[in-house]
Amino acid sequence: MIVIVGYAVSMGCIFGVYIFHGGNIAVILKALPFELITIFGGALGAFAVNNQPKVLRATMKLIPQAIKGSKYTKARYLELMALLYDILQKARKEGLMAIEKDVEDPHSSEIFKKYATVGSDHHVVEFMTDYLRMMVSGNLNAHEIESLMDSEIDTHHAEAHAPIAAIARLAGALPAFGIVAAVLGVVNTMGSVGQPPAVLGGMIASALVGTFLGILLAYGVVEPLGGLLEQKTEDGAKELQCIKTTLLASMQGYNPSTAIEFGRKVLFSTERPTFIELESYVRGKK
Repeated sequence: MIVIVGYAVSMGCIFGVYIFHGGNIAVILKALPFELITIFGGALGAFAVNNQPKVLRATMKLIPQAIKGSKYTKARYLELMALLYDILQKARKEGLMAIEKDVEDPHSSEIFKKYATVGSDHHVVEFMTDYLRMMVSGNLNAHEIESLMDSEIDTHHAEAHAPIAAIARLAGALPAFGIVAAVLGVVNTMGSVGQPPAVLGGMIASALVGTFLGILLAYGVVEPLGGLLEQKTEDGAKELQCIKTTLLASMQGYNPSTAIEFGRKVLFSTERPTFIELESYVRGKK
């Protein structure tokens, strides 16, 4: 809703002030379809050439997320840390081998079923169980696992930012395609120099609409969209960092309550539950 309202306010102010000051909106509306096809068609064609198919697919999948609320809420993080607490508590009481079945088949695990939101998230479950499996095997120490976690998080970060970088490049290209549309309009006007001044004026105005649209689409539509998606992507990285910090704290000998406190501290303050909130939630889930 905020995204839609933001775009409405932006466009309303831009075009509203133009009309209020006596601007002829009919000129823009007449040129709009042709200029949009030229600018967007050229930009999207170049966008397809500039990116691998996997990045194109990721971008198409990511864009709808802009109008959805973030799934990374305080409630989700409470559930995530309670899940980690239960697994680590079971390993502490019954030994690491006790969680082997939970790790190997999380979809059948009562612990994972207990936390439906994060327990059904493929990426979270895979990241968590992969490193719990290494902890159970006992073949790697905390430093080796931390290095491996960092490498995986870096890979995740690179993959998540590939479509965002593609959107940023698209935003940077739109003003140039607006100039291309404007130049074509000027060429068309120059080829009609024998026309009456009123006709030539309309053709020049249409050409300038191309420049206007290229800049507007770049800085009023696409670049803000890319910025929003980048912020949402950063929220996703925090979840993996929370898991990483909690598991490493457990490997270093801290009890489950202290380990999840380590994980809680890496979260953004706006979604981070307080110590009392987390403790009450964990106790309520026992």
